[in-house]
Amino acid sequence: MTVRSSARRQIHLAAHFPGVNSTTVWADPRSRSQIAFSSFEQLARTAERGLFDFFFLAEGLRLREHKGRIHDLDVVGRPESLTVLNALAAVTERIGLAATVNATFNEPYELARRLATLDHLSGGRAAWNVVTSSDAFTGENFRRGGYLDRADRYTRAAEFVDVARELWDSWTPDGLPRPFAHRGQHFDIAGEFTVPRSPQGHPVVIQAGDSGEGREFAARTADVIFTRHGTLEDGRAFYADVKGRLAKYGRDPDDLKIMPGVSVVLGDTAAEAQERAAEIRRQQVSPQNAILALEQLWGTDLSSYDPDGPFPDFDPVPDPTLTQGRTRRGDTVALAEKWRSLSRDKGLSIRQTVIEASARQSFIGTPEAVAADLETFVRQDAADGFILVPHLTPGGLDEFVDRVVPLLQERRAFRTEYRGTTLRSHLGLPDPAWQG
Repeated sequence: MTVRSSARRQIHLAAHFPGVNSTTVWADPRSRSQIAFSSFEQLARTAERGLFDFFFLAEGLRLREHKGRIHDLDVVGRPESLTVLNALAAVTERIGLAATVNATFNEPYELARRLATLDHLSGGRAAWNVVTSSDAFTGENFRRGGYLDRADRYTRAAEFVDVARELWDSWTPDGLPRPFAHRGQHFDIAGEFTVPRSPQGHPVVIQAGDSGEGREFAARTADVIFTRHGTLEDGRAFYADVKGRLAKYGRDPDDLKIMPGVSVVLGDTAAEAQERAAEIRRQQVSPQNAILALEQLWGTDLSSYDPDGPFPDFDPVPDPTLTQGRTRRGDTVALAEKWRSLSRDKGLSIRQTVIEASARQSFIGTPEAVAADLETFVRQDAADGFILVPHLTPGGLDEFVDRVVPLLQERRAFRTEYRGTTLRSHLGLPDPAWQG
């Protein structure tokens, strides 16, 4: 499939609140609270000042554990996303507000009400990032536990989204409620929805995932897909694959926006930017975190290993109980060999290898170079835009907004003002036709 290209196609930008993860540089004196409302407000206001499409929150339904102890990064807490976004709706005006909410451990009626309420309170700026889980560890926090087989997680999620849309359409556009009824594999509900049709009709649906199932789910269901592709070549392959799946569902390529998560490091010169990026990587991967990353891959206790020494000479031993609450890696033996090869070829220690293998900076350079690279990715069909994941909370977007956004505007690659009031208008997505 050939995807339409345009040298002046507009770039979409979003901001991800980094929260609890290894991207954040915790030791930096500018790093602030991960749960104080002032942190959420500052980052959201900065993104709105930069005319970003939306502000994006992740979700954590259980504190992660490693070797039976709570993962130290998680002790700052994980606030509920929709509660935070409802508060942000009062202190922002145009930026979209996107919450990650799990389709495995929620119910359509209750979540559809919460999302429709946010859409009303914000004047049409709500979005739902749909995620799934087959993790019994997380499931222990819920009545159903981890009963859902991995093979069923996307079938439940697809039906979940369908039911939510049925609920949002159960009120007519002119404000009349109608009874709803849904009979399906995962849900059997009937009644009356309590919230009138919201300003966007339906909140925007985002999907995060890169598996074949995830790509198909996004092509069928999503308005935006959040992905990770570090190179132009990988991005173009993903873009063509996902866009090529849309036609079978009666959708056009522009009906789904592909927005990889990226990080940016700027400098007055290319050398300065590279030096700053290297320092950020060293801060992100402490000696302790290097061993932690190795243990998660190897599936065994490696606390006796020196982070400045060589790799284990044995293959990973899968142990699903060693680390709980994290996404499982794919072929751990193949990945371990890739890391060992990298170590051998470049003469790197464990920590140095983890730093290089897990580097998160996608765009490094002067503001001018980064602006050009971002436009190249969009012009060459590797992305429709980007979700920026800063390494500092809450001031990590300031430099990008002040130094890169004006250059994108000068290149006529990014808006100079919001032209609409809803998130759909920012993304260039049509309002959904009423299906009552």
